[in-house]
Amino acid sequence: MSITAAPTPSQDLSRYREIQLGTNLPMVAKQIRVKPSDAKVIHERPAVIQELEWRNPLTDSSQRSDSVGNILFRFYNGELYRLVVTYDRERTEGMTAEDIVEAVSAKYGNANRLTAEIILSSTRLFTDGEKLISDRSEKVIARWEDSQYSFNLFQYSSEATFGLVVYSKWLDDLAQAAIVESVRMDKQEATQREIESRKKKDEENRAKQEKARRVNKPPFRP
Repeated sequence: MSITAAPTPSQDLSRYREIQLGTNLPMVAKQIRVKPSDAKVIHERPAVIQELEWRNPLTDSSQRSDSVGNILFRFYNGELYRLVVTYDRERTEGMTAEDIVEAVSAKYGNANRLTAEIILSSTRLFTDGEKLISDRSEKVIARWEDSQYSFNLFQYSSEATFGLVVYSKWLDDLAQAAIVESVRMDKQEATQREIESRKKKDEENRAKQEKARRVNKPPFRP
C-alpha cells in the first residue's frame, strides 16, 4: 500500500495524508495493510505504549512515486499520538532543507524557525527528573503547529535524509508522562532485583561457609 495524500483541507494539522491522529491501532493497521499484532509493545505500565512500522513495499526507489520510505506509528493506550516519517533518500536526493520546507508549507502554512530537538526513539529513553532524554534525537529545521498538533521537520545528522515528526500535543504529553513513570518503575524494580539477588548470594555464601566450617572445624589441629 502507498500512503497516498488524501484531499484534506489546507493547514489541517490533525492528520498526515489520510492518517488521522487519535485513530485506534486496528484502524491504522487496516489503513496501512499490516496486522495489529505486528505492533511492538515498548512500555506496559502505567500506560501501554506501542509502535507499528510501515515500509514502502517497493524496494527499488526508482520505481516509487511516493517520497516516503517508512513511517513509525506510536500509540498511547491504543490511540495514535505520534508518527515519525522518514523520506526516501533517493527520492529527495539533491533537495535542500528549503525545498522541503517550501513543500510542507504549501500544505500546512507558514513554518516557524526555531532551535529545538525532537526525540525519534521510544525504545532507548532515560530520565533526568521529569524530563525524557533519548540517544536518538535530532535538531528541528522547521515547525508547523497549532494549539493541538505539531509537525516537525528534521534531517538525520548521520545521513542526508529528511524526516517529519507529527504528533498530538495532548496525547503526546500523556504518553511522555507515562514513559517517564515506566522508566522510573523499571529502574526501581531493577534496583530491588539487584538488592534481592545480592542478598540471596550472600545467604548462599554464608550457608556454604557454615557447612565447610562444620566439616573442617572438628578435625582441625594447629
